[in-house]
Amino acid sequence: MAPMFDIFSKSKEKEKKKERVIMDYREKNSLVYSNLIKMDLEVDVRELKVADYIVNDVAIERKTVSDFISSMINKRLIGQLESMQRYKNRILLIEGIDEQELYSEARYADGGMHPNSVRGFLISIILKYKTPILFTKDSEDTAKFISVLAKRKEKELSLNVSKKSFNKKEQMQFILEGFPGIGPKTAKKLLDRFKTLRRILNSSKPDLEEVIGKKADIFGLIDEKY
Repeated sequence: MAPMFDIFSKSKEKEKKKERVIMDYREKNSLVYSNLIKMDLEVDVRELKVADYIVNDVAIERKTVSDFISSMINKRLIGQLESMQRYKNRILLIEGIDEQELYSEARYADGGMHPNSVRGFLISIILKYKTPILFTKDSEDTAKFISVLAKRKEKELSLNVSKKSFNKKEQMQFILEGFPGIGPKTAKKLLDRFKTLRRILNSSKPDLEEVIGKKADIFGLIDEKY
């Protein structure tokens, strides 16, 4: 006699636990929310005093390009960055770089911020507030990044620079990689040549260009007035 299959076996199995994202209720009208639902994530909507999303142990503040510029001008962003310091792992996410230009000469011509002021503020976010910046194309791209972050194991998410994670050399490289256009290879070239962060930042443009070419232009922002 052929064995009988238990048609109810699947119902007996434990349902796979969905990855969970905590989202501030003010984000519920955003397209990010609908995309997260489509990706079959569990979205816990509540009032968050700090950040827009909490994913595992990471706090995420989401800004569209226009919101980032306006909150930078009215200094609202400074308060938000300071509040996020209570989280060991934090990210500032700037959404819509494919839809709106971040460094707009036209915006400056209309009385907005100079592009170099925007660049300088980005550097300040990384160096002063120790907050990594993530750029996304649109709301769907934002949701995909959040989804990837939610599915990673907590052990892999640790961004804490400690003896167990980054040694001194890795910490120095991490700081340099915070400058736009400076990747791991470029950071290592600079450190191999100048040995210390102070010497890199104090080096002349010709000396930097000798090592990394036109990428040396980004360090000119250090002398720009805010």
